[in-house]
Amino acid sequence: MISKLHICFLGVAYLAGSICAHAQSAEATQLMQATNEDRAQHGLGPLRWDPALARAAQEHAHQMVRHGELSHQYAGEPDLTTRAGHDGAHFSTVAENIAVAPNPQTVESEWMHSPPHRHNILDPRLTTVGIGLVRQGNNLWAVEDFSAAVVQMGSSQIEQKIEQMVAERGIRSVTASSAARQTCAMDHGFAGTRPNFIMRWEGSDLNRLPDVLEEKLSTGRYRTAAVGACSSGNRGQGFTTYRMAVMLF
Repeated sequence: MISKLHICFLGVAYLAGSICAHAQSAEATQLMQATNEDRAQHGLGPLRWDPALARAAQEHAHQMVRHGELSHQYAGEPDLTTRAGHDGAHFSTVAENIAVAPNPQTVESEWMHSPPHRHNILDPRLTTVGIGLVRQGNNLWAVEDFSAAVVQMGSSQIEQKIEQMVAERGIRSVTASSAARQTCAMDHGFAGTRPNFIMRWEGSDLNRLPDVLEEKLSTGRYRTAAVGACSSGNRGQGFTTYRMAVMLF
């Protein structure tokens, strides 16, 4: 038996009935608007629609209807991170709420009255959302997948971002170089001229430099820098990071 309302959530820090399209249906739009209104009431920016997350959410909504029960993963089904990545999403964090209820407004209301679901909706790290819905009589099977999206960038774009931040901290000459790119790809050592300091790191946020590098730059002892980006090994689908190196001279 399926109760009138049943909800579940999944947070990761790191078919019967009519079928909704991967684009936003009217009910998906209503649910997304309700989610963003709740975020706005708590001083948070709106979530952007992600078609890749919507594809993953829609397929999982069909799975819930097929099984006639709520679950974040069924036997033989990939987990959330795998299926979101398979459908083309790129992220540093992914989370999920699921429910079955009469309408979008009831789904959102019950999620907001449930601490785990509320946490996902109001998580300030999350930037995108995709919604999958299947209407089955009076029941609306709902999946809302969230992520902290990672923008796909080429090596030259990554290097330009790092170059700009390093230059803003007083380094006279900052350039991308093949030596820095080779150094980036190495676990130890360096390529080219011996630097006074090497910083290698991997992350998904290109809006800040590592604290250790910030500290070195603040000393005023360095005059030039070489920047290089290289493959992180996981810049495909799913969890996505960038790998970078800065050599200070």
